[in-house]
Amino acid sequence: MEILLLATKSCSHCKNFSRELKDIGIHHEVLYCEDEPELVKKYEIRHSPNLIVNNEVVFREQPTEGELKKYFKY
Repeated sequence: MEILLLATKSCSHCKNFSRELKDIGIHHEVLYCEDEPELVKKYEIRHSPNLIVNNEVVFREQPTEGELKKYFKY
């Protein structure tokens, strides 16, 4: 499963979001919109942060820990 956290470098939620993913055991890669303009265009990114799982945007904002656990079936 490919899991990407796509955010802007100035996103105040990105570090917390990444930590929450780690806390529930979700391996992911953090990418920055400024470095990945092709992904910004492909996924029509307008806000930050975004969680992309297997080439599908599943969250366009920081979800709660409960929402993450429900999505990943924890």
